[in-house]
Amino acid sequence: MHTALTMPAKAYARRRKQLMDMAGGDAIVIVPSAHELIRSRDTHYPFRQDSDLSYLTGFPEPDSVLVLVPGRKHGETLLFCRERDAEREAWDGPRYGPENAVEAFGLDDAYPITDLDDILPGLLEGRTRVYYHFGRDTDFDLKLIGWVNRVREMVRQGAQPPHEFLVLGHLLDELRLFKDRDELRFMQRAADISVLAHEAAMRAARPGMREYELQAEVEAVFRRFDAEPAYGSIVGAGSNACVLHYRANNAASRDGDLVLIDAGAEYRGYAADITRTFPINGRFSPAQRALHDLVGAAQAAALAQARPGLPYEAGHLAAVETLTEGLLRLGLLKGKLERNLADGSYRRFYRHKTGHWLGLDVHDVGEYRIDGESRLLEPGMVFTIEPGLYVSADDTTVEPKWRGIGIRTEDDVVIGKEGCEVLTDKLARSADEIEALMGQRRAA
Repeated sequence: MHTALTMPAKAYARRRKQLMDMAGGDAIVIVPSAHELIRSRDTHYPFRQDSDLSYLTGFPEPDSVLVLVPGRKHGETLLFCRERDAEREAWDGPRYGPENAVEAFGLDDAYPITDLDDILPGLLEGRTRVYYHFGRDTDFDLKLIGWVNRVREMVRQGAQPPHEFLVLGHLLDELRLFKDRDELRFMQRAADISVLAHEAAMRAARPGMREYELQAEVEAVFRRFDAEPAYGSIVGAGSNACVLHYRANNAASRDGDLVLIDAGAEYRGYAADITRTFPINGRFSPAQRALHDLVGAAQAAALAQARPGLPYEAGHLAAVETLTEGLLRLGLLKGKLERNLADGSYRRFYRHKTGHWLGLDVHDVGEYRIDGESRLLEPGMVFTIEPGLYVSADDTTVEPKWRGIGIRTEDDVVIGKEGCEVLTDKLARSADEIEALMGQRRAA
C-alpha cells in the first residue's frame, strides 16, 4: 500500500472531452479553483483543491481557473495559474507556473492568472452558453458578469456575447456520479486504509480510554499510508454515539460502553466513509448485541437492494422495514408493522437516511431523484449503506437496558454489471467478528 497511485493523464483528458461533448460546440465552461482559507490571523487551513478542478485536471494549486472552449482552433483546454516566483516558492514550496503546467497536466495552453481579466472576455466572445457554478463564489460571479458586460459593450463592433448562463452542476455532477476504473482504484485504496485504521482502534480499545485517544489511533493509520481524514472523525463513547454528528471526541469511555467510530480516509481527493460500533471492553452485553444484530440485518437488507436497475431508495425502504420489525420484536415500539411504517414512529430511533453518494466529496454530487422518482442504480455508482439505531439515554418509554445505546454500521458499495461490490468488506462487521478481532489484542 506504500506504492503511490497515480491518475493517468488520459483519464483527465477523457473527462474533459466528455464534459465538452455534453456542453456542445458553442459553449464555454469555467471552473475556478478553491481558495486558501485563513484559520487564524496569518495561518491557513490546509489547502484542498476544488473537487471539480481535481476531477478535470488534477491541478493542485490555488489561484487557478480552468476554461474549456470546445472546438476552439487554438486549443480547447486552457489553464490560468500563478506564475513562478522564487521568493514566494522559498516560503511556500514550488509552483508549476504556466510554462510547466501545459506538459504536466496535458493542457493545450496556460496563462498567468493575472492575465485572466484581459483574455477571458475574448474567449467568451462568440460563445452562446456559459457553464459555471453560479452562487458559490460571489467575487468570481461579479468578475464573470463584468467580462460578459465587456463583450456586450462591443456588440456594435460585431461582437456576439453569450446569452445563456447554465448551472455547471447539471453536467458535471452527472459525470462525477459514475466512477471510472481509475477512480475505483483510488476509492479502493481509501477504503483499504480506512479498514486498517478501524482495526487499529478496535485493537487499541481499553475501558477508560478517551475518545480522542481512539481518534489518534485511527488518524495515525491514515497518515502512515499517505492519506488524511476525509471529514472530522466521529468517536462517540456511550450515549455520545446517539449524537449523529458528534464532534467533541473528549469524553472518557467506561467499562460496558459501546464506542461508535465514523471515520474515513481521503486518498488523493477520494473519500472512504466507514462506521463501526464496538464494546470498549471487547464483549457486547446481550442488549447491545441484540440492537447491533438488528442494525446488521438492516444493512444486509439494504445491501440486497444494491443492484443495477433497482431504485436507489429501495435500500433505505428495506432497512427501515427491517429495523421497525426488529424494534417491535424487542419491544421498543408497539403495535402493527404497517402502522409503524406509515406513521414513521421508527424515526425516534432512526433519524437519517441509509446512505449517500461517495467520491471526491464524502457526500458526493449527483441527483438522488429524477422527475420526482428515485433514480435507478447503474454500474459505476458508489454510495454508503449505513443504517443505525439511537436510543436516547433519557428515553423512559423503553426498558433501562436499551437506554443510551447508539449503533451504526456503514460500508462503501460500488454497483457493478450484475450486483455490487463492498469496497470495505474486509473489516469485521458482525458482533462475533468484532469480538474476535478485539480478542486478538488480548491474546497478543
